Amino acid sequence: MEPDTAPPSEPFASNPPRTSRGVERLRLGLSGKLLFLTILFVMVAEILIYVPSIANFRLNWLNDRLAAAHTAALVLDAAPSGMVPESLAKQILESIGARAVAMKMGDQRRLLAVTSLPSKIENDFDMRNVMWWSAITNAFEVMFFDEPDDVIRVVGPAPMGGDFLEIILDEAPLRTAMVKFSINILLLSLAISGITAMLVFFALHYLLVRPMGRITANMIAFRADPENPSLIISESGRQDEVGTAEFELGAMQRELASMLQQKNRLAALGLAVSKINHDLRNLLASAQLFSDQLSNLPDPKVQRFAPKLMHAIERAIAFCQSTLSYGAAQEAPPERKTVAVEPLIEEVHEALGLSLDVPVRWIVAVERGLTVDADHDQLFRVLVNVTRNAMQALEVRGARDPARDQIRITGRREGAVAVIEVSDTGPGVSERARAHMFQAFQGSTRSGGTGLGLAISAELVRAHGGEIRLVPGTIGATFSIMIPDRAVDLNSHRGARAGLGARP
Repeated sequence: MEPDTAPPSEPFASNPPRTSRGVERLRLGLSGKLLFLTILFVMVAEILIYVPSIANFRLNWLNDRLAAAHTAALVLDAAPSGMVPESLAKQILESIGARAVAMKMGDQRRLLAVTSLPSKIENDFDMRNVMWWSAITNAFEVMFFDEPDDVIRVVGPAPMGGDFLEIILDEAPLRTAMVKFSINILLLSLAISGITAMLVFFALHYLLVRPMGRITANMIAFRADPENPSLIISESGRQDEVGTAEFELGAMQRELASMLQQKNRLAALGLAVSKINHDLRNLLASAQLFSDQLSNLPDPKVQRFAPKLMHAIERAIAFCQSTLSYGAAQEAPPERKTVAVEPLIEEVHEALGLSLDVPVRWIVAVERGLTVDADHDQLFRVLVNVTRNAMQALEVRGARDPARDQIRITGRREGAVAVIEVSDTGPGVSERARAHMFQAFQGSTRSGGTGLGLAISAELVRAHGGEIRLVPGTIGATFSIMIPDRAVDLNSHRGARAGLGARP
């Protein structure tokens, strides 16, 4: 079923013709080109057929005269003493269309019958050994170059054991017959060309031109409103190249429409964030003033948590300052320095509130003294986003069970690359989320999520020249974060690991 768009002919009619230096040029559509080429190719094929046909017609015409001369030679040779009445000889020669018939036997040439010998014979043709190119050349010489009153001599095999039989005849009847044959061939060629061109034209118009016009009209309509899902082309179900083009065009239009929707959503999100950013920073500034007052209280617990609260508020204010950087500009380049991994993981633990008797087992297995060459705040954001995703995955199961719900963080160094893995015992990542992993608004691992956390984490890790990926074949979900030192190429590191793994 075709989409409700303009018919294929309308886009071509509605668009003004192209102009060059103010002069309009005639546009020949695909249908017109197809019709013209079909007629041209059929006529070329007819010409290729006509050339050998006219040469063959001339040879057959001359052979027919020789065959009649053979019969006449038998009659003339059977006459008593070779004497044939002049009136009979004349009738025989008129039936052949010849002026004379002669036969060569040994060293003698016998003139069997003659009416009038010409003063000059313009051309000799030996029918006993004719090459195809000479036959074509001689045919066109007769048609276009010889004089109307030329006389020719034709030589052929003798029927009674002689060396050869020859006849002398006028060339005008041959030319007349060839012209008549050419006219018949021309009329037949025109009829065949017209019928063939019509059949080929309508067949190709239905199979090719019409579907191409439909695809073109759909592309023009979709370009005018790419966010309208009703303008996505509907597939005809054909199994040929046209069907493949329709399928690929439809897939591309669907992807483009989805991408535009995502871009619009991001733009709307950016506008909303820009509106609340100013007020949010003011609120955080007020909270920072209150936290300063709390730090003056003598309570030991207040003294313990107040610096952390102030640090968290300062980090939140810094995040607000750079909120619009995501999607509108690049993240700030990482300010890399040596960061101890264990204290950083402890900060993440406290930021998530897991230190407040939350029923989730927090397991840390990091190499002693492990450090990473990274931006402290950006790596903190990466770990917070990944571990928060792990907590949200555990919430899907309902009531928390410390014996079942676990978040495990491991860290190790592989040469000049620090590897941190965050794993959970949740339900894992769905196939749909795997297909769009680390894409904003598409790679969420839970219902109602935006996927921004993983998208931001991937961007920050790439800024360090590293990689974040989902490790396959694990219970729950395991994310591996690889941060190379500044002078290390991660691709070279992976190649070296593969080489080591291949050794026995």
